[in-house]
Amino acid sequence: MNRRLTILKTILWAFVGGLAMLTVARFWHGLGATTNLSDAAPWGLWIALDVMAGVALAAGGFVLAGTVYVFGRERYRPLVRPAILTAFLGYVAVAVGLFYDLGLPWHIWHPMVYWQHHSVLFEVAMCVITYLAVLALEFSPVVLEHPMFGHPMFRGILKVLKRATIPLVIAGIVLSTLHQSSLGSLFLITPHRLHPLWYSPIIYVLFFVSAVALGMMMVSFESLFSAFFYGHKVRKDLLANLGKAAAVVLTMYVVLRVGDLIVRGVLPSALDGSWQSVLFISELLVCAVIPVALLLKRRVRNSVAGLAVCSILTVLGMVWNRLNVAIVAINRPAGMSYFPSWMELLVSLGVISAATLSFLYLVEQLKVYEERARTFPRKPSYDPASLHALAPYALSTPRRFSLAFVIAATLVAYFLPRDAVLGVRPTRTPVDAVRAVDGLLREDREGTTKRLDILTAGVDTPEVTKRKRLFMIDGNRDGNTVLFDHAAHIKRISIPGRDSCGTCHHLNMPLDRNSSCSECHRDMYEPTDIFSHSSHVRKLNGNDGCTRCHSDNSAAKTRDTATACSECHTEEVAQGAFVTSPGARWREAPGYMDAMHALCVTCHQKTIENTPERAPTNLARCDACHNVDHVARLREMIPSHKKMTPSDTFPSRNPISQAGRNKQP
Repeated sequence: MNRRLTILKTILWAFVGGLAMLTVARFWHGLGATTNLSDAAPWGLWIALDVMAGVALAAGGFVLAGTVYVFGRERYRPLVRPAILTAFLGYVAVAVGLFYDLGLPWHIWHPMVYWQHHSVLFEVAMCVITYLAVLALEFSPVVLEHPMFGHPMFRGILKVLKRATIPLVIAGIVLSTLHQSSLGSLFLITPHRLHPLWYSPIIYVLFFVSAVALGMMMVSFESLFSAFFYGHKVRKDLLANLGKAAAVVLTMYVVLRVGDLIVRGVLPSALDGSWQSVLFISELLVCAVIPVALLLKRRVRNSVAGLAVCSILTVLGMVWNRLNVAIVAINRPAGMSYFPSWMELLVSLGVISAATLSFLYLVEQLKVYEERARTFPRKPSYDPASLHALAPYALSTPRRFSLAFVIAATLVAYFLPRDAVLGVRPTRTPVDAVRAVDGLLREDREGTTKRLDILTAGVDTPEVTKRKRLFMIDGNRDGNTVLFDHAAHIKRISIPGRDSCGTCHHLNMPLDRNSSCSECHRDMYEPTDIFSHSSHVRKLNGNDGCTRCHSDNSAAKTRDTATACSECHTEEVAQGAFVTSPGARWREAPGYMDAMHALCVTCHQKTIENTPERAPTNLARCDACHNVDHVARLREMIPSHKKMTPSDTFPSRNPISQAGRNKQP
């Protein structure tokens, strides 16, 4: 093993060691412990780099396979096996990266069973999964040629796979064409989120064309990479022709992209001096314009240094493009910005390092290239004059790699933040009680559509209105209010001869009647323990009252062995409650938002099932309770109120709370 290869492997093993430590933290304490992802930024560096860029970098497999097996360019055959190996390892890295990115990675198989025919992401997932299997079959002959697989059974399988090469290549081309372009189609739904310099109605075409060019230059890069570390002969004649073809495709990419800006009238924004315009011009220069200008010169194409510079520029530029599309050029609301954590970056580098080590190992063990790797001299396994008599040379280098692995893992463990070590501690959000406001019940003339609104001066009201006394529900005071007609609900669910309050107010606090929701559900997002041990100690004369609840002296004094709450608090659980009884021993009350949604949505759904003639068409939808219009007017009424953007209207959950809840087993 030469010195430069030893240094490279040492660095790669160090990154893998850091990855190993971060893997434990990520899967033990969840995404929130190791990432800056949130509900507002669910796609981050792992999607942009590991998936978007990773799939594009692996495009060389179908480009070279199609060139040789479909178009009959046999002179490029020496480049096919390395290209397929690079593609296979690239797609494996994509799959591994998804395991880190998914909140529930053990559900990664769901797209194969639960088909979503109208989803572009479903098509991408199925194509990537299928193409990964095709790549494994395409590369299998290289593995089966190893002397270890000399059994006649393996030789028979090898013959079958070689005969199936053409169908496999065609399948690979079709699948790659589909998902390379569909990755761009994912952003067709973001015309108002993705900056116009990157958004395009033909973005799927741009993704595919750029992937073809990137695939060619990636083949050149890995050929030069292997030659640099293993001493392979550089086939400059093949790489020069490949570079010339890449220059043509890159020129097509530039024409398509700039032409699209001209047609849409967006080109002036690329020259207005904004940071987006500088970013756009820089990206286009690095990924296409400069490589094309260099590759069109024969002297550059025929030199190793020129090919290396063009390959590196194209690879880095196209990766930069995918990062811009997926992260940088996305317009995010104020207060919802995203910047990857150092742990996200290290995970990506670790996955790439593991894939690179796998490439090096397979190149050394299998006949990936036509000429074997150069054999380097080794020390004898035993040398009495050496201090390494019991540690032969074959073991000394792996020992260095192990040391790099352990040191890197230790350093990462030392610098891990508290949340990654102990888990995310959710931010508490105390709940405020409901407020009473004057409101209106708006109806159309047919009486089929009804909507609650706030009574404000200077606002036109429809002909059919009724003045109401409403409750304004806004537990965390973020302005996302829900107007609740309490009197109307009492009228709807009242039953003669029975108190209907308990239907919703299912649990009464001591010395209280019809306790409000916020008395038990005291946190907006997190569960709250509704049992106060300290108050019971005070009421029962301190330690002298322990036996009142913990009557069994032989059992541990825990909640499970204590006397049931309902034995003392006999009137606390309301009769006929719509909500399931909390049981004999009261435990944690769910978060306020979860409790309200579970109560209201479930009741609305039951109403639709039982009395559909009385139910509005939108009763079970979000807009039945959440009205964007009165939220906007509320901001105008209260100047000091928290300013919000439209995307704040229906938050799914506290981002920090959600990240902390995503704890993996």
